[in-house]
Amino acid sequence: MARTILAVDDNPADLSRIEKLLSNAGYQVTTAVNGQAALDAVKQAKPDCVVMDVNMPVMDGFAATRALRNDPNTKDLPVVLVTAKNQKADKAWGQMLGAKGYITKPYTDADVLDVLRNL
Repeated sequence: MARTILAVDDNPADLSRIEKLLSNAGYQVTTAVNGQAALDAVKQAKPDCVVMDVNMPVMDGFAATRALRNDPNTKDLPVVLVTAKNQKADKAWGQMLGAKGYITKPYTDADVLDVLRNL
């Protein structure tokens, strides 16, 4: 059975790329364009995983990850951050917030699929 993934990115080209990659790999994909929309989409779609950008308007990926961790209904939902933020401090912060994966842009298809397989 294909797992459902919520892909979140405010950049239409990046969102389209990740959606296509995940769909081609057999995942059911729903999308959102910022962290707040992601929180709403999680309630509706009930995904098995969230693949989320960090730098977004309204609510960034770090804040959305924190919100998911603080909600008893989504505290165990795996979040993989996919971002251009590639500093050690950013990765450490993502891990502290509970992200299960941290992929830096530019990434390869294998980078994303390997992280998802290992969740």
